[in-house]
Amino acid sequence: MSNKPNPGAGSGRPAVYQIKVKGQLSADWCAWFDGMTITQDATGATLITGLVADQAALHGLLRKVRDLGLTLLALSSSEPRELDGLAADSGDLPGA
Repeated sequence: MSNKPNPGAGSGRPAVYQIKVKGQLSADWCAWFDGMTITQDATGATLITGLVADQAALHGLLRKVRDLGLTLLALSSSEPRELDGLAADSGDLPGA
């Protein structure tokens, strides 16, 4: 585990978050999760990934995970420019 602070955490700046939940959700759920990307990993878990505007938006996404009764396995964040294929200044990023 890194001792580096999470980018965007408490700073009010957008950050890319990846929420890992137990089980498989289809890509049809992306609208429910504000247009975030939904994929499955090799372990059978679901990854919900996208740009999150601020901590309030993150809490809203986590509330949706809870409301669906999903088991949260992991939560990670990174700088927006680190998300494969997306640029931080793109106007069509999910959750922006």
